[in-house]
Amino acid sequence: MKDPIEAFRKFLADKNQKLTPQRQVVLRIFMDRHDHMTPEELHQLGREMDPGLGLATVYRTLKLLEEAGLARELRLGDGVARYEYDFGREHHDHIICTACKRNIEVLDPRIETLQEALARRHGFELTGHKMILYGLCQACREDGE
Repeated sequence: MKDPIEAFRKFLADKNQKLTPQRQVVLRIFMDRHDHMTPEELHQLGREMDPGLGLATVYRTLKLLEEAGLARELRLGDGVARYEYDFGREHHDHIICTACKRNIEVLDPRIETLQEALARRHGFELTGHKMILYGLCQACREDGE
C-alpha cells in the first residue's frame, strides 16, 4: 500500500478501531515533519491544530503507528523515547554526538551486508535491527580543544 493514511486506516479497521480526527492530526504532523520527535513535542504541535488533543492520545496513537509499521521508536541516548516516520523509508542507522546530541541518519550497504552475514553465521534470519553509534561530532571536538 502506497498511501500511509489508507494503510493506517486499514490497520485500525482490522483492530475494530477508527481513524479519529485526533489520530489524523498526529499522523499528519508526523508525516510532514520527518523529525525524531518526542511525544511531548508532537503533542505541542498537535494542540496548535486541535486544542483538545490530549497527551495520552498522542502516546496511544504513536504506539498504534509503530504497530502499523508507520513509526519507529528510537532511544538516542538522552533518556527520552523519540519516534521517527518509517513508512516507505529505506532502512537507516544513526550516529549521535554525546555532547550536543546532534544526530544524523546514515546508510552503508557494506554494514548491512556484514550484519546479515553475522546473523546467518549464528543461525538467525534478520527481521529488523537498530544500530546507533555514539561519539563526538567535529564541532564538539573542536570546542573541547
